[in-house]
Amino acid sequence: MKKNQHVTPKGDFWQVIGAGNLKATKLFGTQKDAIDYGREIAKNQHSELVIHNTHGRIRDKDSYGNDNCPPKDNKF
Repeated sequence: MKKNQHVTPKGDFWQVIGAGNLKATKLFGTQKDAIDYGREIAKNQHSELVIHNTHGRIRDKDSYGNDNCPPKDNKF
């Protein structure tokens, strides 16, 4: 089953957690490491990576699903 992956702060760490899960998949010391790990999971599951900022608000999203009408990404 595809679950969106969220990168969120957890105390002094960053966690990757699947949508609806109660426990983190893995904890990291930096947000970058958590994003890299979460991105690989999202790619493998063809789901979405949701990146939160230090206050828990959504900062960015990346979709790795099969979208027959994908949006044009102007970030890069």
